[in-house]
This record gives sequence, structure tokens and C-alpha cells, in this order.
Amino acid sequence: MKKFITLLFSSFCIGIGLNLFIIPIHLINGGIFGISLLIKYVWGIQVGHTMIMINIPIYLLSLLYDKSYFFNAILGLAFTSTIIDWLSPLNGLVHLPIITSAIIGGMTIGIGVGFMLRQHISPGGVDLLALLISKSTAINPGIVIFMIDSLIVIAGIIILKDLKLMYSIITISCVGICVILINSFKSINFL
Repeated sequence: MKKFITLLFSSFCIGIGLNLFIIPIHLINGGIFGISLLIKYVWGIQVGHTMIMINIPIYLLSLLYDKSYFFNAILGLAFTSTIIDWLSPLNGLVHLPIITSAIIGGMTIGIGVGFMLRQHISPGGVDLLALLISKSTAINPGIVIFMIDSLIVIAGIIILKDLKLMYSIITISCVGICVILINSFKSINFL
């Protein structure tokens, strides 16, 4: 029951963070979504197809490495993607300065991802990869996510030459900090 409540709460946090704060100001998210957007911008390949193709090897790796991570990631991806789409009417309801949206959106998403990872659930992609790396190296998954997301955003800035994307660094920093904090204090039970 605890895992289900965490999954629901976390999915809502991610959906609210994306739809209310990040998507309206057109920032690049880190992770597989960010990579997929970059590929679309450069080569015109559809985002959904790219996301599936990039996720397949990560999911196969998790299936080989730890079946519970694989099944939890499928569950996390199903819940998160459904709730993100369900909350899409929130897009554009809040009009804040870009810096405020980047910070609040990043923190909200980070809280959702952080609590998911505490329960060994992942919304998939880079988060699943971070969970697998964390399990085998004892590196906090928030640090792994932050490093990968930073590379994706830097690539986006270089490829797209859009300085507005610098605000994406603030977003992924907030995500990373929240995930690190939530996963550093596992003895404190919030959910």
C-alpha cells in the first residue's frame, strides 16, 4: 500500500511540475525526454519513437540486472505518463517569471522522482539507469541524474544555440538537489 501511495503522490508531483511550470516556458527537461527533443530538433524524428528506442536497452538492462527494478519501472512509467497526460490541462494556468517556474518546477519534479526512487520505483529512462548505477556503486541516484541531465542540457544549448535553455540548468539542479536530499535521509519516513 505504501508503494502505491508513493507512486500516486510522486506521479502527481512530476505531472504538476511539468505541466504547470516547465512545459509552458519551453525548457528542455533532462533525461530521455530531453534527448528525444534534441533528436527531433536536429533530425525531425518523432519524440515518442525516440523515447521508446532509447528506453528499450535501459529496460532490458534492468530486466537482466534486477527484475524488481524492471517491473517497478514499468509501473512507474505507466503511472507517470498517464498522470502527466491527465494533468495536461494545467498547462498555461500559472504565469510566473521564468526563473520562478524553473525553480518550482524542478523542485516539484525532484520531490516526485526522489520519493519514487526511495521505493525503488522509477519513471523510467535516466532515472531507472541512475537507480541501477546507484545500486551497484552506492552513488546517490540524485547525483547520477544530475550529471546525465546536465550533459543533456549542455548539449541542447550547444545544438540549439538558445540561451533561454540556461534556465533548464536551474531546473535540473533543483531536481537533483531534491532527489539527493530525499534519498540521503532514508531513515526519515515522509511517505
